[in-house]
Amino acid sequence: MAELRVTHAAGKFGRMIPARVRPGTDVMEGIRKVCEEHGVKYGALLFGIGSLRQLCYQVLVPKKDSIWGAGYTDPATIPGPIEIVGIRGIIFQSEDGKETLLHIHGTFSDQEGKCYGGHMVMGQNPVLATCDSMIAELTDAKMIRRLDPELGVGACNPEP
Repeated sequence: MAELRVTHAAGKFGRMIPARVRPGTDVMEGIRKVCEEHGVKYGALLFGIGSLRQLCYQVLVPKKDSIWGAGYTDPATIPGPIEIVGIRGIIFQSEDGKETLLHIHGTFSDQEGKCYGGHMVMGQNPVLATCDSMIAELTDAKMIRRLDPELGVGACNPEP
């Protein structure tokens, strides 16, 4: 049997913050602004639905030169209109606590119904009409991004 390895911390849901990211605003920048204005340092983007002027995303692919054998592609951009079928993610802090970070993945469809999925790229996904979302605050636990030497990249680490 394979070794089971996890990192975890018990916390509680605090506030639930419904938010609408408005036309022309980048989805991730808008969600980060809501978090910063409400003092949400740790939490989850439970869902988001809406539309985009364009989609910019990355997918995970095999990469032989990576420590863990995989990595993200260069960003791909798909012109809109794009439907946000669903997005979700994690809200956490940089190791120095000076920056609110987001890690958001989603599923999207173009005007022909072709579906796309992957990791959203910050600053490259402007809203077309709306992005309706729900943010859940985490209390009594932290999530900090720090370098994971085993992977060679930053990873989110839960802490009490």
